[in-house]
Amino acid sequence: MPCLNEAETIAVCVAKACRFLDGAKIAGEVLIADNGSTDGSQALAHGAGARVVAVAERGYGAALLGGIAEAKGRYVIMGDADDSYDFAKLDLFVERLRAGADIVMGNRFKGGIAPGAMPFLHRYLGNPVLSFLGRLFFGLRVGDFHCGLRGFVRDRIRALDLKTTGMEFASEMVVRAGFAGYRIEEVPTTLAKDGRSRAPHLRTWRDGWRHLRFLLIYSPRWLFLYPGLALLVLGLIGAIALLPGTVRVAGIGFDIHTFIVACMAILVGLQSVTFALIARKFGARRGLIPPSAGYDALLESLTMERMLLLALIVGLGGFFGVLSCVSVWASAGFGPLEYATMLRTLTLSATAVAAALQLAFTAFLSGVMDVATR
Repeated sequence: MPCLNEAETIAVCVAKACRFLDGAKIAGEVLIADNGSTDGSQALAHGAGARVVAVAERGYGAALLGGIAEAKGRYVIMGDADDSYDFAKLDLFVERLRAGADIVMGNRFKGGIAPGAMPFLHRYLGNPVLSFLGRLFFGLRVGDFHCGLRGFVRDRIRALDLKTTGMEFASEMVVRAGFAGYRIEEVPTTLAKDGRSRAPHLRTWRDGWRHLRFLLIYSPRWLFLYPGLALLVLGLIGAIALLPGTVRVAGIGFDIHTFIVACMAILVGLQSVTFALIARKFGARRGLIPPSAGYDALLESLTMERMLLLALIVGLGGFFGVLSCVSVWASAGFGPLEYATMLRTLTLSATAVAAALQLAFTAFLSGVMDVATR
């Protein structure tokens, strides 16, 4: 149990856990990972039968990592020390672990949430949305991504080399385990109102953002690739459709201003797609993203030289387009021109030049990172 000033509830939690171990005839221990309590939590936990280890680095994840490193058992069950989880009823966790699961997650939405146990925003917005995104991004069949009560095989979790020190540790464990192909199961878990008289350590918006940020960073497909492809395709369709002239749809006219917006979408989309390629390539190399033979081979084939060649071709097309516009302007004695027609050609040509520069810069950035990771 991670602990930071839980004097009101720590003894009750330890007593319940000890009672479970005795009743189930399990050779185990109750370990408290204390994160710098100043209210006497350490002495209360020790007096109730727990072993207390001090974890100097602050944070929920840091405390859990410190406790997992000190734990002696083959299996570890972690849970908050605020008396919101019932440590006297852990039979299903032990049963699933002994049956071969690598991680057993509690699911509070299936087990029951007592009135006042979970804030409205957490229950109906934060947890459901973040759990949905976790399932969507990573293909994991986990209904409650952030339940704090979960059991796991100690050595399997240590092998993941988890890094995060804050509340996002809960997400990192599940995501990295999914990447590693671990067997993850869920069991119904009840959540009671905690026994604290003070405010919880969890901060709704700050910690919600940390979870969301983690999920996005570990999924470059959803952060960069899919939005980028959508913008790129829509931009290309719009630019091609409007290049000849005005297009009317249901009585609404789309003209040069929409054409310019489409060109901007092409640039933003292309940049997002190239970010996805870099994130995927180097994320896989560092073990942050699971390898994919076909996809990774494709990315490795996109060498700096090939990307520079593509940039050169696109850039030359744009350059000659700009040159054509200047030539037309010169033929008119550098006087007034047909505004809409010329601006379409010039805008598309400038977009091609800008896209070529983006590709070239991306190629060199990839080259720099290649040197840094070898």
